[in-house]
Amino acid sequence: MLKAEGLRPKAFLILSTESLAFGFMPFALSFKLIKMNESTEVIQELLQSIGLDNDYRTESLTLLEKGRSRYLRDLKLNFTSTLTSAHLTAKECALLALSIAVNNNNNPLTVYFTKYAEQNEATAEEIAEAVGCASLLASNNVFYRFRHFTQKEKYTQIPARIRMQLMMKPVTGKEFFELMSLAVSAVNGCEMCVNAHEDSLIKLATTEERIFDAVRIASLITATGKVIF
Repeated sequence: MLKAEGLRPKAFLILSTESLAFGFMPFALSFKLIKMNESTEVIQELLQSIGLDNDYRTESLTLLEKGRSRYLRDLKLNFTSTLTSAHLTAKECALLALSIAVNNNNNPLTVYFTKYAEQNEATAEEIAEAVGCASLLASNNVFYRFRHFTQKEKYTQIPARIRMQLMMKPVTGKEFFELMSLAVSAVNGCEMCVNAHEDSLIKLATTEERIFDAVRIASLITATGKVIF
């Protein structure tokens, strides 16, 4: 077995006697091997960052790997960018991402962001609130989206009968709870809820950059969840 010139340490070519006899190296095969190894390496880097085994695969992740998709690097870098923000603390990033992972029924990311939140000194109460926020907003998003779709005055007059005590005195603070609520609502596509929470945040003096980054993180966690679940 000969190590192919210019290949990464993990990439090897087994050259047949026929290939050597003709005096050429199968460059097409060499290039394909490099690309496959690069794809696998990027996947392993992503999995390691999430705390998953290197052999973990979903069908969608396998398809990206087989197709040697350039998107894999985008996916990895986009996910990494959810861990920090110029407008959110690491703990806030973790809690916000956790609420999105729970909302999206994504167990691997829920486990990961729970640990990440703990590493950034989030309390058990704050973590529980992020989970509760996702659940509560799921009901609100369905309910208020229905009201918005139908545009019937009658439905606005009937009591909602949805308990929302969690919103009254949030342990994460009024502003951050509103921010998580906005992010979950954006993922769930409730226009009325998004507008209401965004308006509340502006009144609480939250910057538009902070709001924008929260939604950016929510979108990238959702994207990651299409291949890691």
